[in-house]
Amino acid sequence: MTPSDASGNRWSDLDRPPLNAAALRRGLVRPGGLWTSFEVVQRTGSTNTDLVAAGGEEGAVLVAEEQSAGRGRLDRTWSAPPRSGLFFSVRLTPGPGVPVERWGWLPLLAGVATATALSRAAGVDTALKWPNDLLVTIGGFERKTGGILAERAGDSVVVGIGLNVSLRVDELPVPAAGSLALAGAKVLDRDPLLRAVLRSLEEWYGQWRAVGGDPAACRLQEAYAAGCATLGRSVRAELPGGRELVGEAVAVDGDGRLVLATADGVQEPVGAGDVVHLRPAGA
Repeated sequence: MTPSDASGNRWSDLDRPPLNAAALRRGLVRPGGLWTSFEVVQRTGSTNTDLVAAGGEEGAVLVAEEQSAGRGRLDRTWSAPPRSGLFFSVRLTPGPGVPVERWGWLPLLAGVATATALSRAAGVDTALKWPNDLLVTIGGFERKTGGILAERAGDSVVVGIGLNVSLRVDELPVPAAGSLALAGAKVLDRDPLLRAVLRSLEEWYGQWRAVGGDPAACRLQEAYAAGCATLGRSVRAELPGGRELVGEAVAVDGDGRLVLATADGVQEPVGAGDVVHLRPAGA
């Protein structure tokens, strides 16, 4: 039987080979390192849901070749063809040395770590849309190619990352979506990309935790601001409860909130909500 004859066979799309779980585990799970377990499943509803339910120790990594009910912020769904991207969750336990009020930096930290890794490993300039979207430029337009979702799980935080790698134009779920392939990435092999993201996340997380979660001391706040495509733009923040706030995004404060300068001269921090870019940066 040839791959094309085998409906559902994991080798049916040779452009999208499966992850090499054994090699990734050997390279990532090591004594003294952050990652303590590494599992790849063929299909699941949501790696975040599974890892939250599983409990366990810090450093667990769960990867799915396909997610049928992946979730983004505001319970939006995230779906993609099998093996077309990276869909994974990790368990982080900051411990008593990091005040709970600083845990809100974890999704922003994951964004910085992912963008840093993609720049190094794939040669792709990835921008951050506050608070949790990863943007690439395709044909002169910003397109969402990834997202991050963090959920409290007891004394831990489960951080989920979804990243479109090889999606083609006809596979994009919405026109505003993108992929590393469409952005001209030099590397589309998911194994080194996943390894790079997890190592970058381990590095940034270790530095952040070592200074008690202080985003300024570990330069996380500076790095996030430098890579944030939302700053300097007119935006509309759609806030919980149906309220909207329009202004220029001027800063990300020490609590990870987006600070908007409104037309009446007030600077108001936004800690939660959906942000819409109203004009291009510098326009």
